[in-house]
Amino acid sequence: MKKSIVLPLALAAAFGLAACSEKTQDSMANDMDNAAADANATMGEAASDVDAATDQAVTSAENAADRTGAALDRAGDATANAADRAADATGNALTAAGNSIRD
Repeated sequence: MKKSIVLPLALAAAFGLAACSEKTQDSMANDMDNAAADANATMGEAASDVDAATDQAVTSAENAADRTGAALDRAGDATANAADRAADATGNALTAAGNSIRD
């Protein structure tokens, strides 16, 4: 809104509030206090929800990292076993070749 419109509206609201009875002013103050308390409670709940979601996301990421580490360990073990079997097969083939040459 333009400033030229806002200032008269604010003055009208201020004069309107000043013209209200004390009971009306107290009621409005209580309503505003209740609204502020509700807003604070909502913000507190939102912050708690964000904290809980963050904790859950971190836990999920940690679990995924653990599973990935375990999978890498299994892959490493499988590679090492395959290399051992290949070395054994190569050694056996060389031994057989040497035996056939000697005979």
